[in-house]
Amino acid sequence: MSKKLVAYFSASGNTASLAKKLADAAGADIYEIRPVTPYTSDDLNWHNKQSRSSIEMSDHGSRPAIADTNADIAAYDTIYVGFPVWWYIAPTIINTFLESYDFSGKTIILFATSGGSGFGKTVQNLQSSAPGAVITEGMVNPGGSDINALAEM
Repeated sequence: MSKKLVAYFSASGNTASLAKKLADAAGADIYEIRPVTPYTSDDLNWHNKQSRSSIEMSDHGSRPAIADTNADIAAYDTIYVGFPVWWYIAPTIINTFLESYDFSGKTIILFATSGGSGFGKTVQNLQSSAPGAVITEGMVNPGGSDINALAEM
């Protein structure tokens, strides 16, 4: 049996709630990917092209700093990585997280919260940040029995 970790970034709490349900269903440990500077509601205003999230997402090389890099990634075989979908991909802080560790030989299963879009090109955009890992689309907005199905992946 492989050891599992649910690592997640949540700007508004929706992804955090989902991550906790997934960790319970999968029997996994949980780790929050926290930015050094938390996002405010103004930062998340995607209607404002000058908001922090808009600026970060328009620059695919942006790597927002994370508060710590203390996750023991080496101890896990399967890592679920969760995030809100921003501009049809993962927020660039997910790239920061993946680039902060060695995921070689690991299986990364993505899960996300979204107001309406799917994963888009998320796998392609994250693959170079986790060389040697197998990245798989899990589910967007899983609930009910979908959480159990995701936990079995």
